Amino acid sequence: MAQASATITLAVTPDQVWQLIGGFDSLPDWLPYIPKSVSSEGGRVRSLLNPDGDAIVERLVAFDHIARSYTYAILKAPFPVTNYLSTLRVVGVDGDKSARVDWSGEFKPNGVSDEEASKLFEGIYRDGLDALAATMKSGA
Repeated sequence: MAQASATITLAVTPDQVWQLIGGFDSLPDWLPYIPKSVSSEGGRVRSLLNPDGDAIVERLVAFDHIARSYTYAILKAPFPVTNYLSTLRVVGVDGDKSARVDWSGEFKPNGVSDEEASKLFEGIYRDGLDALAATMKSGA
């Protein structure tokens, strides 16, 4: 299994960050790469479209509002991996005056090397966290 992760620290409270990103169907609120999300199965499945029109379908595997984290699996996507499992987590730092956001995943590369797959998702996570920072800075 290959892995990828990215982390960012934001000068806002963890509750402020979680309020924006904690909904499993909230990606379009902070991630420009995903302009649309449609939930189904009682909110446990989200169907996303990227700007190229590619479908991405993900299932919520675990959700912990108190710990501010959720884990999801990809059911369908244009990515060269299988068995994808990822966690998005918000952790309070500096007495909850700031928030650290961790986005990590593990997966089995399919047709690419472990390094290529890891680099792909590290880029996706980093770009996503940069977009989150920009959204938080704009007052979302």
